[in-house]
Amino acid sequence: MKIFLKILSLFLLPSLVAGQQENPNLSSLYRSLSDATSDTARMRVCSNLGSYYSLEDRDSSNFYLEKALSIAVRLNLKFDEASILNAMGIILMQQEKFSKSLEFYLKALNIAKDPTIEKTIWHLSPGHNPMSARMLLLSHSYDLIGMLNAYAGNWVVNTKNQLKNYREAEKYAKAAGDTGQIAYINFHMGIAYMNEGKLDSALMLIEKAISTFSDLKDQSGLGRAMKYLGDTYERMGNFDLAANTILQAIALLKETNDHLHLGLGYISLSRVCTDLKKNDSALYYAKESLKIFEKRKDPAWKRDAYNLLTSCFDQLGRPDSAIVYLKLSKSLSDSLSQEERKNLLAFLDVVVDEQAKLEKLEKEKIETREKLRVYLLLAGIVVFIVIVFLLYRNNQHRKKTNETLRQRNEKIENTLHQLRSTQTQLIQSEKMASLGELTAGIAHEIQNPLNFVNNFSDVNKELLVEMKDEMDKGNIDDAKAIANDVIENEEKINRHGKRADAIVKGMLQHSRASSGQKEPTHINVLADEYLRLAYHGLRAKDKSFNATTKTDFGENIGTVNIISQDIGRVILNLINNAFYAVDEKRKHTSTSLIQNGYEPVVSLSTKKNKSRVEISVKDNGDGIPRKVLDKIFQPFFTTKPTGQGTGLGLSLSYDIVKAHGGELKVETKEGEGSEFIIYLPA
Repeated sequence: MKIFLKILSLFLLPSLVAGQQENPNLSSLYRSLSDATSDTARMRVCSNLGSYYSLEDRDSSNFYLEKALSIAVRLNLKFDEASILNAMGIILMQQEKFSKSLEFYLKALNIAKDPTIEKTIWHLSPGHNPMSARMLLLSHSYDLIGMLNAYAGNWVVNTKNQLKNYREAEKYAKAAGDTGQIAYINFHMGIAYMNEGKLDSALMLIEKAISTFSDLKDQSGLGRAMKYLGDTYERMGNFDLAANTILQAIALLKETNDHLHLGLGYISLSRVCTDLKKNDSALYYAKESLKIFEKRKDPAWKRDAYNLLTSCFDQLGRPDSAIVYLKLSKSLSDSLSQEERKNLLAFLDVVVDEQAKLEKLEKEKIETREKLRVYLLLAGIVVFIVIVFLLYRNNQHRKKTNETLRQRNEKIENTLHQLRSTQTQLIQSEKMASLGELTAGIAHEIQNPLNFVNNFSDVNKELLVEMKDEMDKGNIDDAKAIANDVIENEEKINRHGKRADAIVKGMLQHSRASSGQKEPTHINVLADEYLRLAYHGLRAKDKSFNATTKTDFGENIGTVNIISQDIGRVILNLINNAFYAVDEKRKHTSTSLIQNGYEPVVSLSTKKNKSRVEISVKDNGDGIPRKVLDKIFQPFFTTKPTGQGTGLGLSLSYDIVKAHGGELKVETKEGEGSEFIIYLPA
C-alpha cells in the first residue's frame, strides 16, 4: 500500500516545458524539427518532443530532452537549461532514480535563483516578462522538490518538508501572477493533506484548484484534480460520490490522451467499486489499469495492478487466479526491491549532503553574524566617544553662539521697531498725499457749481432791481419778462446747488473709514468719479498740467461685490501714476517731438471677461525699465525723485486687490507706455 500511495503524487505534476501551451501533434513536431534552421529552434522542438513522449515513452522523452539540454548549455541559455533539467528530473523520478532527480532539481533551482538569467530568456509566454518567467521557474523547481519528497516514500512522515517546498512554490507563483501554477500547487498541497488524514483541508484545496482549472479551461489539470477529489471522497466514506467523480475524471483523461493518469484513475475506480461490493466492476477496472501500465512498460505500476487483481479475484472467490497474480506481483517485487532500496539510499545520501551543505552555510552565517556584531559594537563605542566629544564641543560653541545671537536679536528688535515706526509714518504720508489729491479734486469739482450759483445770484440781484424799476414805471409786461428770467436763473442755481451737494455726499461716502464689508458697487461709476477727481486734483496743484483722458466702459458689467473705498484708492493711485508718467514724458520731450504730435493720453477702460471684471489704466508715457519691473510692487520701491513718492502706493494697491481675490498685473514697453490691469472676481 505504501508503494501504491507514493505513485499517486507523480500524476499531479504539471507539464513544465510544454505545459504553458497546447502540444502540437507528433507529425507536426517532426516536421518542425526538420524545418528548423537555428539551434534555438531545434532546442525548442526537442524540448516539446521530450514533453510529448513523457507520458508515452520515457526513453524517447529522455533522448530529445538530452539533445535540447546540450544545445542550451552550448548557447549558455540558462533559463532554458533549468527548464529542461526540471523536465528530465521528472523522467528520472518516474524511474525512481531519486538521487539523480534531486540533483537535477537542485541544479535547476540554483540557476533560477540568479537574476542575471533573465537576460538569456529569448522567448516568453503571453502575459509574462523576464522577471515573472524566472519567478515561475523557481515555483516549478520548489514544487517538484516537494513532490520528490513525497514520491521517495515520505507521504506521511515527511509532510512538513513537502508543504515547506509547496509554500515556497506558491510564493513565487503569486509573484509571477500565474493562476494555473497556483492551482497545481494547491492541488499538490491537497494531496499531502489527504495522505496525512486532514481531509477537510484536502477537500478545500483540491476544490479550489478544480475551480481555477475550470475557469482556465485546463482539461488536463481538471481531469487529474477530479481523480484525486474522488480519492478524497473515498477516504471520507462517500463511495457513491467518489465513483461518480472518478468516472468524470476518466472521461476527461481519455479526452486529453493522458494514459498515465488514466491508469491511475482505473486503479482508484477499481478500489471504490470494491468498497461498494461491485466486485465484477472492480475486476474490470483493475484489468484496464494493467493494460495501460503494460503498454507503458512501468514495472512499479504493473506490480500495483497485479496486487489489485489479486485482491479482486480473492473477493470473487477465484483463488487460482488470485494466486497467479500474487506470484506475478511477488516476482516483479523481488526484481524491483533491490533497485528501489538502492535508489532510495542514493536519494537519502543526496539529501544528507544537501543538509550538510545547508548546515555549513548556516554555521558560516552565524559566525559572520557574530563577527559583524563585534565589529558593530566596537564601531558603536568609537562613534559614541566621537559623539560625546562633538556634543561637548558643540555645547561650548552653542553657548558662545547664543550670547552672540542674543546681542544680535536685541539689535534686530531695535531696528525692527524703528522700521515699523518709519513704515507707519510712510503709510500715513501716502494716505495724506492721496487725501491731498482728493481734496484738490473735490475743491475743483465743487468750485464749478459754486461759480454758477454766485454768478446767477449776482445776475438775479440786478434783474430784481431792474424789475422793480419797470414796475414803478408801470411796465407790467417787462416786469413779468424779467421775473421769468429770475425764475429760470433760480432753477439753474438750484440745479448747481444740488450738484455740489451730490459731489460732497459722494466724496464723504468714499472718504469715510472703510467698514471692511463688501457691497455691490457700480464699477463704471466708481472709475469715472476717481478719474475726474485725479485729473482736477492735479490741475489744482499744477495749472500747466494737461492730458487727454479716454474712457471705454463695458455696458454688461453691472455691480461687483467690493469694498468701494479700497478699490477706489487703487484706481486713484494707478491713474495718478499714469498722469505722472505722461507729464514727465511731456516735460522731458523736446519741443520738436511735441510739435510732431506727442499728446499725453491716459485711458481708463472696464470690461467683463467670463467670471471676472477687468479695470485697465493705460498711459503713453516712457514705460517701466525692464531692470526694475520685478521690483515695482515691493514696499518702499519708487522711481520718483526723493520726496515725491513713498514707494507704498503700488504695494498697498497690490495687497488690496489680492485681499479681494483678484490680481494686479502690468504690461509695459520702454518708450511707449504702460498698462496696469486690475482683475476682480465678477
